[in-house]
Amino acid sequence: MTPLPLLAIPGLMNDERVWKHQQEALAPDREVCIADITAYGSVHEMASAALASAPGPRFALAGFSLGGYVALEMLRQAPDRIAALALVDTGARADTPESTDMRRRMVAAVGAAPANFGAVTAAFLPRVIHPSRAHDDELIDLFTDMARAVGVEGFVRQQQAAMLRIDSRPTLPDIRCPVLVMCGREDLTTPLALSEEMAAMIPGARLVVIETCGHMAPLERPDEVTQAMVDWLGRAQ
Repeated sequence: MTPLPLLAIPGLMNDERVWKHQQEALAPDREVCIADITAYGSVHEMASAALASAPGPRFALAGFSLGGYVALEMLRQAPDRIAALALVDTGARADTPESTDMRRRMVAAVGAAPANFGAVTAAFLPRVIHPSRAHDDELIDLFTDMARAVGVEGFVRQQQAAMLRIDSRPTLPDIRCPVLVMCGREDLTTPLALSEEMAAMIPGARLVVIETCGHMAPLERPDEVTQAMVDWLGRAQ
């Protein structure tokens, strides 16, 4: 039997490189594609575009951060196409008023002066990587370069999509495919409680907590994330 192809969705200020370790590890055994969602300003549009680019009629789907919001929308749009779902450092709730206000301020800052984008990117770092990686130049440079590749306009579209996303919790109990929920123990951006909530609401979901890890689990702890995904894919048909 041919292994299920995998479609992975990057997060906010990320490009395909956020999944580079998992793609390299999994590609020898199956087709692995990374969606580009940077050209769209709503989760609904991002999901539709990702579905159009999906590898085959049925596939496994992994969403990281913003990509998790997109993955849940994809499941609503085409539930029969998604054979397995992984939700990594994400949540199912709508944006909070506090978070929406913060997003609006960042969008206003870069809109008024695009040169501020570098400062906005730097301000994200303490919230997305574990303190133990604060001087990891390779990780920091990669995050910064991914943000630069997404660009100001892509960043604004992503923030608009995140602000306007719906509450996905009502549909979680209806999910029937194998589900992996994974989160860094010290994730400050999408705290572990959000993953615990999703795992409790999705029938049969497996929760994996990555220790000594912040929000960027696929890059911070690539081996642990990859192994959890290998186990998850082994349950998918």
